[in-house]
Amino acid sequence: MIFGRVKPLDAILATAEKKSLVRTLGPVQLTLLGVGAIIGTGIFVLTAEAAQKAGPGMMLSFVIAGFVCAVAALCYSELASMVPVSGSAYTYTYAVMGELLAWMVGWALVLEYAVAASAVSVGWSGYFVGLLKSSLGIEIPAALATGPYAGGVVNLPALIIALLVTWLLMIGTTESARFNAVLVAVKVVALSVFVAITIPMINGANFEPFAPNGWAGTGGSGLGVVGAAASIFFAYVGFDAVSTAAEETKNPQRNVPIGLIGSLGICTVFYILVAAGAIGTIGAQPVTGPGGEILAPGTPALAEQCQSLAAIGREPLVCSREALAHVLRQLGWEQVGNLIGLAAFLALPSVILMMLFGQTRIFFVMARDGLLPEKLASVHPRWKTPHVVTAITGAFVAVAAAFLPVGQLADVSNSGTLFAFFMVALSVMILRRADPHRPRPFRTPAVWIVAPLAIIGCVGLYANLPFEAKMVLPVWGGIGLALYYAYGYRKSHVGRGIVDVHEEDRDVPPQPVPPLPGAPTPGGKEA
Repeated sequence: MIFGRVKPLDAILATAEKKSLVRTLGPVQLTLLGVGAIIGTGIFVLTAEAAQKAGPGMMLSFVIAGFVCAVAALCYSELASMVPVSGSAYTYTYAVMGELLAWMVGWALVLEYAVAASAVSVGWSGYFVGLLKSSLGIEIPAALATGPYAGGVVNLPALIIALLVTWLLMIGTTESARFNAVLVAVKVVALSVFVAITIPMINGANFEPFAPNGWAGTGGSGLGVVGAAASIFFAYVGFDAVSTAAEETKNPQRNVPIGLIGSLGICTVFYILVAAGAIGTIGAQPVTGPGGEILAPGTPALAEQCQSLAAIGREPLVCSREALAHVLRQLGWEQVGNLIGLAAFLALPSVILMMLFGQTRIFFVMARDGLLPEKLASVHPRWKTPHVVTAITGAFVAVAAAFLPVGQLADVSNSGTLFAFFMVALSVMILRRADPHRPRPFRTPAVWIVAPLAIIGCVGLYANLPFEAKMVLPVWGGIGLALYYAYGYRKSHVGRGIVDVHEEDRDVPPQPVPPLPGAPTPGGKEA
C-alpha cells in the first residue's frame, strides 16, 4: 500500500521534546537569517543564464520564482514546526504519507543537493578564472577551464574545488560561525555596491524588446520568462533556514511568516535591482545563431557564437561566466568588478560545503532508517564523520562539475527541489484532514489556497524546465524505485517493526560541520 509503513509522528515528536529549544528569535532575526541563507550562488552565477532565456524579462522571472518559493515556504513552515527533527521533507513525508513516497522525496533530495553542489562548483570556477585573468594576468587555457559543452576538455577549477571541499568535510573541518557571518555580509555588501553603481547608469532603451523569447518556450526548450523563472528558482531556495527555526522562534504563528515573506520580499527586490542594473547598463538581449535562431543556454552552439563575438571584441552579458563582475568591468569599474569576483570567490566554497553536508545528512538519515545500507552511515574512527557517503557523493559532484554547464546543473537540481516542495504542500493538506487536532506551533494561513498554489507553482515551473532536466527526475526516480524494492523494502526498520528514534544523533551525524549563517539547512540550498 502506497501510504503504508508510516513512521509514527508521536515517536518522532517524543524525541524532539527531549531536546526542546529555547524560543529566542524574533521577526527581525528570522528575516536576516533568511536573507543570509537565500542570497548567494544563483544571483552571482545564473544572471547570464536567465538573460539568454528571457532577456530583460528575467526581472519578472525573479518575481514568479519568488512567489512560488513564498507559498511553498508557508507550507514548509507548518511541517517544520510540527516535526522539528532532521531529514527535512523526507522525514515529513515519512510521517504523513508513508515510506515509499518518503523514499522518493529523500532520493530526490539526494539529487538536489549533489547536483546543486556541482552547479556552485562550476559557478565558482567562472569567477576564479576571471579573477586570475583580470587581477594577475594569468589565463587558464580554455581546454582546462570549461567542459566539452563550451569547446573545452575539463573544468579543472570546478573539479578541484569540489574534491577539496569533499576532503575538508571528510576530515571533519569545522567552520567558525563568526567567519561565515562575515561571508554573508560580504555577499550583501557586494550586491549593494553593484546596485549603487549600476542603477544611476540605466538606459531605458536596453529594456527593449522586453521578452524576446516570449513568456513560455515551446518544445521543452525551457526558454521564455517562465522558463527563466524555473532556472532562477535556484536563486531563492534556502528559505527553510527560517522555517526550520520555528522551534526556536518566539510567537512562531506571527513571526515565522514575517521572517519568510520578509526575507523573500527583500531578496526579490534585491534581485530585481541587480537584474535592472545589469540589463539597463550593458543590455541583456539573448544571443542568436547565424540564421537568427534562438540558442539554448549551455549548448555548444551558444558557446561557439559567444567565441565568435569575443573574437571581434564583443562579449554580451549572456556569454559571461562571471556576470556581475563582467558588467562592472564593461562600465569601466575594473577594480570594483574584481572585488565582486573576489566576493564570489570567497563566499561560494562555503555554499558547496553546505550542499555536500546536506546531501550526506539526508543519506545518513535514510541509512539509519534501514532504507540504504548502514555501511553508508558508518563513522570514521578518527575523523568522526560519515566518510564513506561523503567520499561517494564528492566523487559524483566533482565529475559532474568537471563536464557539465552550470545552467543545466541548476535546472536538474531544481527538478528535485520542486518535487520535494510539491510533496510538502500535499502533506500539509493531507495532515490537516487526517489529524486536524494535532498541535501546530505554526499554521499555514489560508492553507486551502496557499497549498494548492504551491502545488500548481511547482508543477508549472517543472513543466517549463528544459526537456533534459525534466527527464532526469523520472529516470533518477526509476533507479531509486529499483533500489528501494531490491534493498530498502526488505531492510526498512519500520517494515521490520523497529520504530525507535535515536535521540543522540537524530539531528546530525557525529561531529558534523555546523550550519553556516548564510548557508542552507537540509531541504533547501543556498542559491
